[in-house]
Amino acid sequence: MWLQLSATVFLSSFVLTSYGQDVERASLGRSTNPRDGRCQYTFTVAAPAEPAACVPVAADQMEGVLSRLGLLEALVSRLAGGQRGSGTSRTGPRGDGSEQLSSQSEKNQLQREKEQLSSQAQDLRRRVEQLGAEAESLRQEPCPPGQADRGPSGKAALWVPDSSYQEMKAEVTEVPASSLLPEGGHNMTGCGELVSVGEPLLHRKADSITGKYGVWFQDPEPPRGPAQGPLYTNRTVWRIDAVGKDVRQLFAYEDAEQFSRGFPLKVLVLPEPVESTGATLYRGALYYQSRRSRTLLRYDLASESLAARRDLPHAGFHGQHPYSWGGYTDIDLAADELGLWAIYSTPRAMGAIVVSQLDPQSLAVRRSWTTGVRKNTVANAFMACGRLYTVASYSVTNTTLNHVYDTATGLGRAIAVPFRNKYRYNSMVDYNHAQRKLFAWDNHHMTSYDVTLGRR
Repeated sequence: MWLQLSATVFLSSFVLTSYGQDVERASLGRSTNPRDGRCQYTFTVAAPAEPAACVPVAADQMEGVLSRLGLLEALVSRLAGGQRGSGTSRTGPRGDGSEQLSSQSEKNQLQREKEQLSSQAQDLRRRVEQLGAEAESLRQEPCPPGQADRGPSGKAALWVPDSSYQEMKAEVTEVPASSLLPEGGHNMTGCGELVSVGEPLLHRKADSITGKYGVWFQDPEPPRGPAQGPLYTNRTVWRIDAVGKDVRQLFAYEDAEQFSRGFPLKVLVLPEPVESTGATLYRGALYYQSRRSRTLLRYDLASESLAARRDLPHAGFHGQHPYSWGGYTDIDLAADELGLWAIYSTPRAMGAIVVSQLDPQSLAVRRSWTTGVRKNTVANAFMACGRLYTVASYSVTNTTLNHVYDTATGLGRAIAVPFRNKYRYNSMVDYNHAQRKLFAWDNHHMTSYDVTLGRR
């Protein structure tokens, strides 16, 4: 006896959704057709709202999609092969169990339905394969940004940018380099604390007693332009022999080679005599202390004339607060990356070193700092990057830079940077910030030292 049985499978839709959206589970329904009493099986996948955008599908989500595809294939296989069979009796939907298939035409009809279901199952399998291929394509080729992407199904999807991506923009404003530099427009790169001082390099030896001590230098910031003429360039070397009662001669040499050979280009006669070894050269002018006074002078090298004069307020002079080697070294002028300085002491400071920053044109004091270092206990001093450094001894061969005072913080401390007095009577130490060298006059010998500064 045959049981009348048929099945119809309806695939409503199967939709791949974008990342973060919910996916409804597939369901299998069973009902009775009221017209012929056949069992009707309905396989349904709810169709969600059409996604507005496509984003790359994560690997774990794709595994879920493939799993659901496998479930669909299993259900189709059960419908095609496991729910029906020839020569088998089943309880019908009416529940009486007594009706039999008797006519050959009904058998043929069931066979045709079976073949039809098999064909439908094959179509569904092909669809499953297509869906699987489309899922793999989505996994390997996510939607490209900025345009629509067409997968194997031929349906276009719009790209929605990932919210974690941000476009970076930068604005570049051109400013004059001079606005970024301190006074003088010099390079402040690596203008940290002094780390080391090299060995002294000999450039020339004085040939008379007047050259036992003195000063020599090159301008770290020479003026530019034709007004300076052929005499004055950044290669010009200047020298003053400081022994004598009326020191006025300023020797000019074309370059370091002529200086070492002793061939001066010109000799200038200063309007007032020089006191000791505290002079310096800066921006086309010689700055020095007039003999037996606290008066500071600015002598313009291009015009060979006195351009400014001013007393340094309350400064000791002519042996009141000298360095330890004597020589009337009460006022020591210096130049560095930050400008022009005076190193001296006053009665109020009671012999402690006072550092004042000066206006290069008027010689007026802009600001002063009083340190904790007594001036007559150190052999010399110089400024570098706004810091005062002192030399412990002028005659000990292997001595040190023993103190540093930072005008930026107002703090000082002891240091021990090796420094060599090769000729055992160092009467002048000045810093040239353009060359990053110390210029020194050591017992008739004019020498220079390379210095190393740390990062600022």
